[in-house]
Amino acid sequence: MDKCVTMDERKAYALYLSQFISEKRFALMNKVLNDRTNHITVVLEDIYQTQNTSAVLRTCDCMGIQTVHIVENKNKFDLNPDVELGSAQWLQLHRYRGKDNNTADCLNQLKQQGYRIVATTPHTRSCRIDQLPLNGKLALVFGTEKEGISPIVHEMADEFVVIPMHGFTESYNISVSAALSLYELTKQLRQSDLNWSLPEDEKAELLIHWIKQGLNRPELIEKDYFEKLAQGRI
Repeated sequence: MDKCVTMDERKAYALYLSQFISEKRFALMNKVLNDRTNHITVVLEDIYQTQNTSAVLRTCDCMGIQTVHIVENKNKFDLNPDVELGSAQWLQLHRYRGKDNNTADCLNQLKQQGYRIVATTPHTRSCRIDQLPLNGKLALVFGTEKEGISPIVHEMADEFVVIPMHGFTESYNISVSAALSLYELTKQLRQSDLNWSLPEDEKAELLIHWIKQGLNRPELIEKDYFEKLAQGRI
């Protein structure tokens, strides 16, 4: 795929690959791509229960969130296949580990990409999730199951949001928090006039990746395609 430099080349290659899957599946992939967004991204900081991480990934896929950032400080990222149900294969997962401060590394990279860091916590300066402005890209950060977000997230966050509660329990489960937050934010996003869709070149690149991961020996198909292309047979 590295040989596909322009968007038109990527689209042509994706169309070629589409002959190896059903028309129904190809149409579904294109439909899902049109609903994907990176206007909102999710950060999971040191989640240790695999069912929670897996449930959040499943929610991200269902809500059209394309990219998830996973910070591994003390806890290693693992998936529970009975919970995530294959959703991870459709997402772009970025893992941060092996540095002195993986959280800061993750958040600094997101800030450089133009994201506002929004921490989910019952902070004194929190706004309600349904009142969070969406006029710029935002990274929604969820902390560990017991402690919540870390001090470094508190320090680096641009904003804080809270999900209203009306009972005696102090907090939602993290997977529930993510589901409630993303449902509210993506609903507002899709009703807005913001340009929240993925760029066309990213769509083409993702489409190729999605098709190839379901093929047997995709490297042989790719080799055959570029040989034919070089010979002018395509």
